[in-house]
Amino acid sequence: MKAMIFAAGLGTRLRPLTNDRPKALVEIGGKTMLERVITKLAAAGFDDITVNIHHFGEKIIEFLEHNNNFGLNIHVSDERDMLLDTGGGILKARHFLDGDEPFLVHNADILTDIDLNAMYQSHLDSGAMATVLVKDRVTSRYFVFDDDYRLQGWINKSTGETRPATFVHHEGLHELAFGGIHVISPSIFKPLEQYSQGQAKFSITSFYVDQCQAHLIKGHVQHTPYNWLDVGKPETLAQAEKLVNNEP
Repeated sequence: MKAMIFAAGLGTRLRPLTNDRPKALVEIGGKTMLERVITKLAAAGFDDITVNIHHFGEKIIEFLEHNNNFGLNIHVSDERDMLLDTGGGILKARHFLDGDEPFLVHNADILTDIDLNAMYQSHLDSGAMATVLVKDRVTSRYFVFDDDYRLQGWINKSTGETRPATFVHHEGLHELAFGGIHVISPSIFKPLEQYSQGQAKFSITSFYVDQCQAHLIKGHVQHTPYNWLDVGKPETLAQAEKLVNNEP
């Protein structure tokens, strides 16, 4: 099973910790974020993993080599020349991800115990082009879904901006926050290339909201309780330390 870890971010919110290392190598409870995600993916059966790199990318290469790739088949998608954002990053890594099965994408700074296998199976059952982890939590920007959890659009509650251009928000739709994990079918690559219009750098979430009327993009909600933290800022890093220290 294939997966990709987004580990190319600059980690500006975690400075000064990221002044000499990539965000993915910041430690939580004595283990780097990257190791924690790799271990979680491996436990769920993902054994072919692509890691993209940019900020202090050579340190991630050294870290993986030092740990013998954790016994997995790990590829590095090198973005040190130019940070490509999420959509561009997936397109650049296409030769690692393409094939006859969906692949899972996981942000390096997401710490969660969600059931990845259940999410993957939900994607297979739905026939969607992409399935995104979403949750009812407070933020400023939301994906908006119908009752079948098909993506209808996006809204910024702070500014009132909505996308796509044809999207009309109305009562009865569900506003849910994105959780930084996706399952994506390889059928995405052709429309993703068309959407990029030759631009190397673009966002995958922009593709989702602009193309959700043409392609089936589903939301995945885990209804049983689970932990989820975006560990990209100091206050949540402190919460993450407490969380992992309470692990059995």
